[in-house]
Amino acid sequence: MTKTSTCIYHFLVLSWYTFLNYYISQEGKDKVKSKIFANDARWKYLTLLNLLKSRTAGFGVYQPGSFRQLLQTIFYGVTCLDDVLKRIKGRKDIKFLTAFRDLLFATLAFPVSTFVFLAFWILFLYNRDLIYPKVLDTVIPAWLNHAMHTFIFPITLVEVVLRPHSYPSKKTGLTLLAAASITYIICILRLYFETGTWVYPVFAKLSPVGLAAFFSLSHIFIASIYLLGEKLNHWKWGDMRQPQKKRK
Repeated sequence: MTKTSTCIYHFLVLSWYTFLNYYISQEGKDKVKSKIFANDARWKYLTLLNLLKSRTAGFGVYQPGSFRQLLQTIFYGVTCLDDVLKRIKGRKDIKFLTAFRDLLFATLAFPVSTFVFLAFWILFLYNRDLIYPKVLDTVIPAWLNHAMHTFIFPITLVEVVLRPHSYPSKKTGLTLLAAASITYIICILRLYFETGTWVYPVFAKLSPVGLAAFFSLSHIFIASIYLLGEKLNHWKWGDMRQPQKKRK
């Protein structure tokens, strides 16, 4: 049976991400701030793709939510549902939900959150104008910046230590991660061709070959993070890979 403390923790984290989404949705109603994020530009930040997307009242553009926040909100929503149903029905009746929770964490939630944390702060410390220009300080409070780029990492690490997750085969996991990476790159290119503006300033400084190299290295980096997550899970909980179906 799921521990009560674990259930409470997951509920608090879900509430935190829900609050972030609500706060950002309210900020999006500010006309001055909305102009800065016009033409879907607020989706330009991978970190800003993770809060649940919603429409800005009267502006018809997406709120400054992020893919990472979206993943975390969905993941902890599924996790809370899994916690509750396990306490009500037991483990055997919700195997599919548990398997989906583990797949979501292993292939997306952990690698994406860790990648955002590392990539953002490495570029920020090197040259903040490449990733987070100073103009954003007038739009995004410092605490919100840390909520989106800093706190996600320790929260994800706590989940690794708090509960075991069954990992799929490396082929399946890395394939799903690659599909997510390609989808995100397509979104970046789509926004550029539609608006003429790169989602991150660093892209404007790269040639087409440089962009290809940047995207390739980024995928190698996030794939390495996926493998690290699998190692951490194995170190803490032992072999938790999903059983393979035997071929007849």
